[in-house]
Amino acid sequence: MSDSVIQVENLGKKYTLGHQQEGSSRYVALRDVLADGMKSVGRRLRHPLRPPRPPQADEFWALKDVSFEVKPGEVVGIIGRNGAGKSTLLKILSRITEPTEGRVRLRGRVASLLEVGTGFHPELTGRENIFLNGAILGMSRVEITRKFDEIVEFAEVLRFLDTPVKRYSSGMYVRLAFSVAAHLEPEILVVDEVLAVGDAAFQKKCLGKMGDVAKQEGRTVLFVSHNMTAVESLCQTGLLLSGGQVSFHGDARTAISEYVLESNLAIAGYVDFTTRQTERYGPQLYATLRSLSLLDADNNCVTTLRMGQALKFRVEIDFKAPSDSYEIGLAICNLHGVRLHYLISNWENALEFTSPGPYVVEAVMPSLQLFPGEYSVNVWVKKQGEAYDDAVHEATAFTVQESQLTSQYAYFERYSTNTQVYTPSHWRVMRQSTVPMGALAESGNSL
Repeated sequence: MSDSVIQVENLGKKYTLGHQQEGSSRYVALRDVLADGMKSVGRRLRHPLRPPRPPQADEFWALKDVSFEVKPGEVVGIIGRNGAGKSTLLKILSRITEPTEGRVRLRGRVASLLEVGTGFHPELTGRENIFLNGAILGMSRVEITRKFDEIVEFAEVLRFLDTPVKRYSSGMYVRLAFSVAAHLEPEILVVDEVLAVGDAAFQKKCLGKMGDVAKQEGRTVLFVSHNMTAVESLCQTGLLLSGGQVSFHGDARTAISEYVLESNLAIAGYVDFTTRQTERYGPQLYATLRSLSLLDADNNCVTTLRMGQALKFRVEIDFKAPSDSYEIGLAICNLHGVRLHYLISNWENALEFTSPGPYVVEAVMPSLQLFPGEYSVNVWVKKQGEAYDDAVHEATAFTVQESQLTSQYAYFERYSTNTQVYTPSHWRVMRQSTVPMGALAESGNSL
């Protein structure tokens, strides 16, 4: 017999999608229902042998042929793009919905946190919901009472414990829900992206608790998140879903690499635009982007940096005509595509390219002023005052981790996901490039 705590075999989940027929109204009133009923009766009387028109529908497989096993005490990060089937998989594992095909074997009690307020009754108080949710999870009143003080202390809701949870904020909801799920000793803990509702301090606290649940208590954790830093630090195993199927199951770091590559983002700190297929913008009349490198202060290619660390961008460009009016630009974006930082060459100093040919241009950010998380980089080149001559969006990606700058969080608060910031940077033309294509991928020191 397998020692796996979770066994998933050929799992599939199909949904039937209804489509509005052409010419039908968007909203259906009672008179429309009665009129359609009379019309259908009339059609059957006039054409008794004609079969009724089937409703327009389409089949959608949210999951298809999904198979994997999870060992006791294993922390599995389930990652993938939106619509990949992550939430559907967790709902099946949590017994919220039944699979269309395949089977799931679970050994032990499952505690799920799939959305804010899972298992809570809005009219009951926080105290009452702790006992209610614990009972839903299969715990006895004695077990819940024994863990009650720890749950309340972790959730930090003591002052509002006897207040109906319908008056809780979304942050208070998720704090209490996670605390109940994590402390009532389930053998399997399932956590969806719901933790993103909490603030940074609470997210860090939850990640630490999940690590303790897995490492010290030997329980199994399934964790869905778009925060690759959290997945890498917490999980040993990664499960990558793509189009409802498992495209990778193995080491968490490898799974993250596969996910970033699948999302059309480079992760090696270097991207060669001449060999990698990228979505480009511009006619490339004057210049063509050849490569982009991310380097640290020691000129090593990097994909992970810490808050406040210096970051260098090296762009290799093939110019077709000499000019001193070329603008080279870089934009750092969050996962939603919002541009947070701009680095523009002409805003600092005009760069002169005295002859046609390939050049290496460097821009240095003395201090990386970004919160921990995942970011992508856009790069472009153009004539000043004109449209893009060549541009690549989401050309590469990097991760920012926490540093000793926690006391300066208030300073970094200015650089939120809704703020566009001009970033002071240092630009220079290093020299005309004679480096063979791809050499930068091996070492940033080659320049």
